[in-house]
Amino acid sequence: MALHSKVTDFGGLGSLVETFLPWCGVFVPVLLAAALWRGSATAVVALLLPVVVWVSLFGELLTDKSQAGGDLTVVSHNVGAENPDPAGTAGALAASGADLLALEELTEKARGTYEKELAKTYPHHAVEGTVGLWSKLPLSDTQAVDVLRGNVGPLARQRQRRAEDVPVDPPRALRATVATDQGPLAVYVVHLGSVRLMSRGGFWTDSRDGGVAKLTKAVVAERSERVVVLGDMNGSTDDRTFAGLTSQLRSAQEEAGDGFGFSWPASFPIARIDQILVRGVEPTSSWVLPQTGSDHLPVAAGISW
Repeated sequence: MALHSKVTDFGGLGSLVETFLPWCGVFVPVLLAAALWRGSATAVVALLLPVVVWVSLFGELLTDKSQAGGDLTVVSHNVGAENPDPAGTAGALAASGADLLALEELTEKARGTYEKELAKTYPHHAVEGTVGLWSKLPLSDTQAVDVLRGNVGPLARQRQRRAEDVPVDPPRALRATVATDQGPLAVYVVHLGSVRLMSRGGFWTDSRDGGVAKLTKAVVAERSERVVVLGDMNGSTDDRTFAGLTSQLRSAQEEAGDGFGFSWPASFPIARIDQILVRGVEPTSSWVLPQTGSDHLPVAAGISW
């Protein structure tokens, strides 16, 4: 746990370890039971080391840092391409009270349903490819953000070789300016590439890692003082791949949440891969919303100026 950054990232191993790093703590009770079974006082004392390391890494997340109030509530949800009930999902999200609602993994088939069901609550919305932003406040300067090109994985190389023979992938990120009574707020909605288990062993993270680099570059170049990034990042903020991005932004869950805020898979969440990251605003609270028809849980945060 203490030397997780030294774990090789060959085959995506380092990324995998860091995504599920908090779960290393489950081995402590197992080791404690073994020490007690053997009647070894030395082993029991030795267990203080992993306990101290785990607490130093994650103990702060176990305290409730949320505060009352907030100027805006934002929600992000990967609604799932296979979601059997987009209308129900839209209704649950609208009932959350969010001022800004970011949706990822929108399909052409379901997009109309979300637009219809959310229209009454959110008079303003923008969609680029498979991501969308619904807002109670006016939107402007909406544009797609490239988080796909420049990937170095085998699929990307194949597409580069056959660029004239295959259709261009739809955008998976957008940027919009939200007009608030305190001035403009730059909002990014992002769905980074997936992490894949390879048939020959290991994990392929090239698509996601290339997207992180592109997104980080966009955030660095962002001129707005106030920035919120919402979306399915397919990785946790403990992952070394996100170091450049998290040096520019703060996690709402880490700053103002209660617990780990795991969001995936929805049936038994074991990792927080859905993130709300901010700059120039103060997160006042962060939480996870109830399950919808998606395989992800929605994540929410309150922010203030």
